[in-house]
Amino acid sequence: MSQYLPVGNTLKSAWIRDRQDLDNHRTTETLPERCDVVIIGAGYAGAATAYHLVKDCPNISSIAVLEARETCSGATGRNGGHLRPDLYGHIPTYVDRYGVKLATEIAEFEIANMWAIKDTIEQEKIDCDLVLQRSIDVWCNEDAANKASETYQKMRAYNLSYMKDVFFTRDPKTAEGYSGVKGAKAAASFTAGSMWPAKFIQGLLRICLASGNVNLQTNTPVMQIEEDSGQGHKIHTTRGIILASRVIHATNGYVSSLLPQYQRNIIPCKGICCEIAVPTGSESPAPLLNNTYIIRDEERVLSYLIPRTNGSIIVGGGAAKFAPFREQWYRNVDDSILIDAAKDFYAGFMQRTYRDWERSTACITDIWTGVMGYSFDSHPHIGTVPGHKGQFINAGFNGHGMPLIWLGSKGLARLVSADFKGEQISFGESGIPLIFEATQARIDRANNNKEEDGDILGNGQIFLPKSTNPTLVVDLQKSVTPYAQAS
Repeated sequence: MSQYLPVGNTLKSAWIRDRQDLDNHRTTETLPERCDVVIIGAGYAGAATAYHLVKDCPNISSIAVLEARETCSGATGRNGGHLRPDLYGHIPTYVDRYGVKLATEIAEFEIANMWAIKDTIEQEKIDCDLVLQRSIDVWCNEDAANKASETYQKMRAYNLSYMKDVFFTRDPKTAEGYSGVKGAKAAASFTAGSMWPAKFIQGLLRICLASGNVNLQTNTPVMQIEEDSGQGHKIHTTRGIILASRVIHATNGYVSSLLPQYQRNIIPCKGICCEIAVPTGSESPAPLLNNTYIIRDEERVLSYLIPRTNGSIIVGGGAAKFAPFREQWYRNVDDSILIDAAKDFYAGFMQRTYRDWERSTACITDIWTGVMGYSFDSHPHIGTVPGHKGQFINAGFNGHGMPLIWLGSKGLARLVSADFKGEQISFGESGIPLIFEATQARIDRANNNKEEDGDILGNGQIFLPKSTNPTLVVDLQKSVTPYAQAS
């Protein structure tokens, strides 16, 4: 068993500081003796998978969701609330690796996630402060702005339909005027969203519980999974054993605690995030901010930002400030301790970054850290765990899970349901980009290469992608997912 288990006495984020009714929920006083499916993890991936099993898979009638701590107390309850597809950030890298068609498939899958989440929130009437607006990218470094311009022109040249939604300017005066960011050298924008992620997850789980098919058990760490050909799987927890036919690992950065083969494939890394607000009673209100942001300052330090409907700001990132201090964040799952090298970076951030904020009294009201799962090749692992029949994985989202997990979980539910019925469907039929499939080749690639050659991407921007290993690109042309629309 790995050392990567959640710790206690964690720092609370702004999203989870106020208690919610499912935080410490236990549907039954004791664990169920057996069920069709056990889902380990009650964050975004676990809740979304449970929801899709309930809605789309009537052949599965008993699901247990086990959470080591409180509901949504992990990365989902600590992120930036940014529902932002990647249209051109990492996509050029994927074009170089896999070609335009497959890279576009990833981008359009993320866009489809955003709209599918919006539809679900509206249909289910989940109160989670979902707002769609423009997301503005800003570059304040001259060389970075030039590179951004080259990337934009490159992406436009592919004649991708989704690029019609992108605005870009390389004129510094226009960039600063449009974004409001001091010293902006280039700016771009496209449609994205923001939400209260913990409320979204609680809303999904309420729907699951109301179905009568789901049993949620919080504060129940899973310590071991014993495979038994006669009974399926014995899930050993601190509170007893559950027998289950199928097991879904939805623990992201903690996944190697139960699946040690992923120790070099999905690496836990801490990030930093905070809430900034004007103190109550202040005579200097904060200027209105209507857009979400990704800002790369003059020193190329990346920050992501969303405005909340209550007037506060959520901002995080700053990885370049703490990247050299690896022991504080790399393979570190202690979210009870801030990353010391960056804890002061966001003090005065709004005043020094945005025009018209200089006189604002806005200050940090909450600051926290969270554990993300960064995969070696920068893509999530979704599907059957190689070599473990009846076990599935939904993890490794690289700090970018918000626009990936929803439809990824829907596809995984389809795979689990088919397996439960004894049917075989291809991964491509799941609707998930084939590059995300959990395979032994991906595990081997990480195990056979130096750890520092991995691609830790996402909002952290800690490492840039390195050379492509051709063995990663296996049977990619068999992908039949419907999201690639490059002409």
